[in-house]
Amino acid sequence: MRIAYFDTFAGIAGDMVLGAFISSGVEPTELKNELAKLKLGNVELDLNKVVRSGITAVKVDVVVSGEIEKVTDLGSDIHKHSHEVDSHGGHHAHPQDPSDEHGRSYLEIKHLIESADLSDFVKIKSLAIFRLIAEAESKIHDTTVDKIHFHEVGAVDSIVDIVGTAICLELSNVEAVFTSPVRVGANGYIEAKHGVLPVPGPAALEILKNYPVVFNDLPYELTTPTGAAIVAALSKGVLKDRPIEVKKIGYGAGSRDLGRLPNLLRVIIGDLKSDMEEDHVILVETNMDDINPQLIPNVIEKVIDAGASDAFVVPVIMKKGRPGFLLSVLMSESSLEKIASIIFSQTTTLGLRIQNIRRLKIHRETRTVKTSFGEVRVKESDINGKKRISAEYEECKRIADSKNLPLADVMQKLNAELNRE
Repeated sequence: MRIAYFDTFAGIAGDMVLGAFISSGVEPTELKNELAKLKLGNVELDLNKVVRSGITAVKVDVVVSGEIEKVTDLGSDIHKHSHEVDSHGGHHAHPQDPSDEHGRSYLEIKHLIESADLSDFVKIKSLAIFRLIAEAESKIHDTTVDKIHFHEVGAVDSIVDIVGTAICLELSNVEAVFTSPVRVGANGYIEAKHGVLPVPGPAALEILKNYPVVFNDLPYELTTPTGAAIVAALSKGVLKDRPIEVKKIGYGAGSRDLGRLPNLLRVIIGDLKSDMEEDHVILVETNMDDINPQLIPNVIEKVIDAGASDAFVVPVIMKKGRPGFLLSVLMSESSLEKIASIIFSQTTTLGLRIQNIRRLKIHRETRTVKTSFGEVRVKESDINGKKRISAEYEECKRIADSKNLPLADVMQKLNAELNRE
């Protein structure tokens, strides 16, 4: 499996991710051509090679209407464009302010990405990242997601960083992202529109809940909200004791001189050599003793459509000997709020149990193959060097219905054909 490993020894920000991927070999022209599909207007990427602690890296600046956003020292005039920048060049969102003449709301950015002529892969990854930022900011400012507002230049910069990251993953054929524990800094301050904020920033810390972080002794915002959201939305977790066959290495540079530590993000692209992969998911469970059993299939369908990776119901005997049902749903952290809302609205439950689950699974890929029944979508896994291929149930059912054949016969014949030497 081709992976990207984010080595966040000095934190992570969106521009550093772009720089690292370009340094690793992503062709800038291809990246720029894909970003042009967003139709953001007069926006360019300014790419420069810089040297930090003897390491050559790529520094990316987003040029909006001919002006490069420059990051200055804390306490200087960083509000001249009515937005906030941090030590990596990241930007912060705030609730809608009627006094703002320009800017994009989260919903406007969502529509912009959805309507662009980008691949589904890029759209899904980009929207997942932006959603995490908007949810974190809305919680911190005690407002709603639809009122979150990105100041104009900051919004453009963030859109380029986030969508550009998804494009780089696709251009690099990356199937999964892993990271080191994320460095976030400590004991410092950020000057922002609403006043002085502590390091790590509230939004970045909110986004990285349930993800391993390191509070080192550098008083700078090493990880920005954008960088945190890239990690939280894309990463399968911290990579430990897993062999990687390294193919490419890239370094992306931040703006501030951190002194004893080079302000760089290292991206390592390679092949994960183990058959098994590990990730972390959320398990939500609830007992139901007064639900109409006819409603259960609808509940399962709705939570799966909302992003759950699995959902199932088991009959149980509850207190006082009453029969009931145990509903279990597996999901990512980013899907928790939406799926919890569905469960509360579609069932009779009044409470949910939530657990963080470590999951180990065999890597599998979905592809389309030619068979005697025509083209069929299958799952392929590799266990101890032996490939196992199985047809999707829905594909077998489709074939059985279209050819008026018994479903069991189609499944048996198709799986025998797929696994024939």
